[in-house]
Amino acid sequence: MRDEFDVIVIGGGPAGENAAWYARDNDLEVALIERELVGGECSYWACMPSKALLRPGEALAAARRVPGAAPAVTGEVDVEETLRTRDAFSSHWDDRDQVEWVESTGTTFIRGHGRIAGERTVEVETDDGTRTLRARRGVVVATGSSAAIPPIDGLRDIRTWDSRDVTTAKEIPDRLLVLGGGVVGVEMAQAFRRLGADEVTIVEMGGRLLATEEPFVGEELREAFDAEGITVHVDAKAVGARRDGTDGPVTLRLEDGTELEADELLVATGRRPNTGDLGLDTVGLETDGYIETDDQLRAVGIDGWLYAVGDVNGRALLTHHGKYQARLVGDHLAGKDVEARADHEAVVRVVFTDPQVAAVGRTEAMAREQDLDVTTLSHGIGDVAGGALLGEGVSGTAQLVVDRGKRTVVGATFTGPGVGEMLHAATIAIVSGLTLDDLWHAVPSFPTMSEVWLRLLEADRGIS
Repeated sequence: MRDEFDVIVIGGGPAGENAAWYARDNDLEVALIERELVGGECSYWACMPSKALLRPGEALAAARRVPGAAPAVTGEVDVEETLRTRDAFSSHWDDRDQVEWVESTGTTFIRGHGRIAGERTVEVETDDGTRTLRARRGVVVATGSSAAIPPIDGLRDIRTWDSRDVTTAKEIPDRLLVLGGGVVGVEMAQAFRRLGADEVTIVEMGGRLLATEEPFVGEELREAFDAEGITVHVDAKAVGARRDGTDGPVTLRLEDGTELEADELLVATGRRPNTGDLGLDTVGLETDGYIETDDQLRAVGIDGWLYAVGDVNGRALLTHHGKYQARLVGDHLAGKDVEARADHEAVVRVVFTDPQVAAVGRTEAMAREQDLDVTTLSHGIGDVAGGALLGEGVSGTAQLVVDRGKRTVVGATFTGPGVGEMLHAATIAIVSGLTLDDLWHAVPSFPTMSEVWLRLLEADRGIS
């Protein structure tokens, strides 16, 4: 049994899988360690099951907006079929196919709990005992993150839902309370409302939903939620929680004395890195918090052999950015020159609500905080032919944040039906440093929603 490798990867989620794959593609000998399911959070408890829960309601809403199709929509979402589809997209929480794929790349897979045990050394607790592994070139930490529980009186003493519980739910509660107006909170609030929950209420401590995005995002999303009967409380701080018995109603108490009651409470208030039981103290790093990395994804304070990719480094808690970082690490371990610049200038975000929210790069506020001299250009999604053809009442906003001096796009945000599919054009513009004058020659097809790019560029030229 071989115990020495070029690269050892701890964590088999999307970031860990890709780090192992790209290291193998560079002809390095690799071991991948995973204690739960290969494929990680995204495959089984986040990206895939959550989108499977959202899609049926989105499809029905889209059909109801089209006058010629609306009369054909005579029923509601089939909940049982939706849950069965969710289970299938989650591979029924069985990772055999993923393990087979990992091994097909030539990677050695080890099921167990991996911990760092000194320089270039990893100990793995397996069902057969403890193995000690050595890495000739480096160790990659890709252990992800878990749901964070805020310090609210009584919250830890009662049964609640976290992000895993809500995406694996076996039935739809009549009343759902959602604590937190971030991505998980807003997506699951709308999914469960459209799946038949009679009452869905969001409690957000900040001033708007999706508070890190442009202000108009939260406003438009709240308007859409109001129209669907989803109640939203902003500037609302929860101070206490209790439940009647094990399965009785749950009550959330707000700072102003308001009490909200529901059958289930989803706590969606952020994430924390899985670093507590990783052995970081054996190499002089903190054991509670994100692993700080440089732009080669090397752990700061370690002499070049320890890397961290994905949620665990806190750079961009998004599956696609974790995979991007992993690709770079696979190359860097092979001696190639890489730099994770997208994590600074082109972080890509999509929220799969209806309307969708898609953004890349800096918001206007972020740009100004970084002392960039910027202006914004905006246009209504429903005001172009492609948007209007999607049906009655289609609305949304396209906004670019533009560096005045360089005349380049440094940020873009879109709201509206399916706008996530429009986002990559903005990502390319930002990463490539294309000017607005360059983009003037990128002709959008008529009649598509992408024609909004022409309207934004016309706004820059003062054409109305």
